[in-house]
Amino acid sequence: MIDLIEDSWRSALAKETQQPYFAALQNFVAEERKLLTVFPPETEVFAALTLTPIEQVRVLILGQDPYHDDHQAHGLCFSVQPGVAIPPSLSNIFKELQSDMGYEIPNNGNLTPWAKQGVLLLNTALTVRAHQANSHKDRGWEIFTDAVIEAVNAKADPVVFVLWGANARKKIKLIDQSRHSVIESAHPSPLSAYRGFFGSHPFSRINNALRAAGQAEINWQISDL
Repeated sequence: MIDLIEDSWRSALAKETQQPYFAALQNFVAEERKLLTVFPPETEVFAALTLTPIEQVRVLILGQDPYHDDHQAHGLCFSVQPGVAIPPSLSNIFKELQSDMGYEIPNNGNLTPWAKQGVLLLNTALTVRAHQANSHKDRGWEIFTDAVIEAVNAKADPVVFVLWGANARKKIKLIDQSRHSVIESAHPSPLSAYRGFFGSHPFSRINNALRAAGQAEINWQISDL
């Protein structure tokens, strides 16, 4: 799997990928793929890092588990491939985006345009068994993705960290809030969106923080396909 990590991230995470747990994690995922269907496909496991090299990261949105139904996960948190039905959490994200900034709700859920603008769309676990949520939890991915968060935290330029839901908000301890901005709220899932995600205006707040840091805003509009 190491060969699939983008060069700038491979350099930033070199010590991490040499740790015994990472070798064990690679073996575990390889064995899972021999016996079961695992999402996303192997070539897309590190898609978030590939599309957003470390020097380009300006925003980090943290998800949890890859989507576990067929054809959904492609390595970016909350994102699905074109042609795939928009999942409920992403639907709520688009509703809040429309309410917050007046953008049109797109006909697809592919968030690649965000990633290409410097939004690192990171899950805390990067693989999952088909149709079994959290099935690769606590196998080592969380250690690795904590290291990704710490590498972003170490960047000299300010970054906006977006933590939706209780699991993501636990990662605040990895972030130096004297240098970086943190935006927190409830998770956009149907179970919690009405408990503080709706009305939280995350997208305008991200752009305000970027503008205050002298950086370009994110164009959040996803084009129809």
